[in-house]
Amino acid sequence: MDTRPPSSAASLRPAWRSALTLVVLVALGGLIYLLSPILTPFLLAAALAYLCDPLVTRLERKGLGRTWGTSLVMLGLLLALVLLAAILTPLIHAEVRLLMIQVPLAIRWADETLLPWIGTTFGVSMAQGQEAALTWAKAHAGELGQLTQYLPRIAGSGLALLGILANLLLLPVVLFYLLRDWRKTLAHLSDWTPQRFRPRVEGIASEVDVVLSQFVRGQLMVIVVMSLFYSLALWIAGLDYALAVGLIAGILVFIPYLGVALGVLLGSLAAWTQFGALAGLMPVWIAFGVGHLLESILITPWLVGEKVGLHPVAVIFALMAFGQLFGFIGILIAIPAAAATLVGLRHLKRELD
Repeated sequence: MDTRPPSSAASLRPAWRSALTLVVLVALGGLIYLLSPILTPFLLAAALAYLCDPLVTRLERKGLGRTWGTSLVMLGLLLALVLLAAILTPLIHAEVRLLMIQVPLAIRWADETLLPWIGTTFGVSMAQGQEAALTWAKAHAGELGQLTQYLPRIAGSGLALLGILANLLLLPVVLFYLLRDWRKTLAHLSDWTPQRFRPRVEGIASEVDVVLSQFVRGQLMVIVVMSLFYSLALWIAGLDYALAVGLIAGILVFIPYLGVALGVLLGSLAAWTQFGALAGLMPVWIAFGVGHLLESILITPWLVGEKVGLHPVAVIFALMAFGQLFGFIGILIAIPAAAATLVGLRHLKRELD
């Protein structure tokens, strides 16, 4: 019987394997970070394809081809966007009209009321201030030529705008091909996985799919409940654009604080347009305050709960980290990606134990 201790090479082999895995993961993370400016349409398309695949699969089982099913689902998404635009257009038109009316009135109020009050209260001569401003402008007029140094930044902003437009045009194309070939893509990924790791990888992927499905269903229920609540509460408050404002706030509730903040802003502008007094704003503020408390304390914990399994601090960190890496899209995918990472860490812990 051979009682010799294992060779040093054999004992170092797992360490080298772990180090190589760590290097690959770090390199992959660095590559993703470097490519993050162009990953936005692909990440968003992948998320939409994941969400829409069950519907396309159901249409496929009913005898409709995968390509036709994908086209039908994308047509439905387009019609939903058109319907949302039709609901929001009157609200946007009203807000722009209010802005065009209120800005001249605000300037007149500042000139006739605010500036004289400042002069009377603080003993400041507004005429002297205006003369000083004019003198300063004349003295620094020659510096306008230095604005040319900002032209590269302006050009860069223009290129950034072109990049955004390119991403918007690229998104439906990438979504169509990803959604049509979703099952084939998953099969190819499974084939590329080494045979000995395939059962483990498929088990992790299945658990991640369950967690993400629970998260998506919970968030959709939260969106429906909050859209109904905000629309009904604003309708009771007498707001003409209750449905539009309620839908915006409800749909964006999955982005922390953005939905309620935008809802308060739009609701306040709509209420000021309609009522023209502070008394008309108070019911709107109360509706959003109560709704935000209910959503944070009761509705989201109840409908989503601990299904994702993330601590609130981990949720905040995930939102900040993914937002830093991928911008707005990173905020959208932060919680699902963090949940998937948590599943992977659980399996790693089981292996180490």
